[in-house]
Amino acid sequence: MFNSAQQMHHGRLNLLPQPASDERLFIDLDVCSTHQCPTCTIQCSYYDLTNNNGIRSVTELATYALVCRRCEDPHCVKACPVNALEQQKDKDSLLIRHNMLCISCHSCSHACPYGTIYPDHVPLLIHNCDFCLDRRGENEEPLCVKTCSYGALRLMRGDTELDDNTFLVGDHLIVHSTHWEREKA
Repeated sequence: MFNSAQQMHHGRLNLLPQPASDERLFIDLDVCSTHQCPTCTIQCSYYDLTNNNGIRSVTELATYALVCRRCEDPHCVKACPVNALEQQKDKDSLLIRHNMLCISCHSCSHACPYGTIYPDHVPLLIHNCDFCLDRRGENEEPLCVKTCSYGALRLMRGDTELDDNTFLVGDHLIVHSTHWEREKA
């Protein structure tokens, strides 16, 4: 089965995060998903520095939590030949990918009728960002924040007043995303 580190985001996401004074990683998903940055310059202090696997997991988590339309009949889940993609009905139909099962065939991204599963979210390597919680000193930015040349990442207090397009995602992440909303469709 999957250990807690592998499920830190996928399957154990706190769906009702609370504002707090701690510093959380902020990602502007609009910058990352609209290719405002021609090349990702982000480096990760924990994972393979050439593949930015830590930030990929954050982007994947944010996309599944905010951009995914959570279809009643998810084509992406049915398209996976190894059952690595799961829609959690008990968690508001949140989509998760079981990294240990995924073979990176990208069938899910091709099957998604809305184009919200980006192929680069489905790499073969296992990855989960730990937000540098155990390696970051007071007032010290993680390497990903320091190396993001396009302003998509920064640290933000969890009790900051958030605008209409900014959301708490889990207990360690704040995401800005202009996305489809079921309530307004």
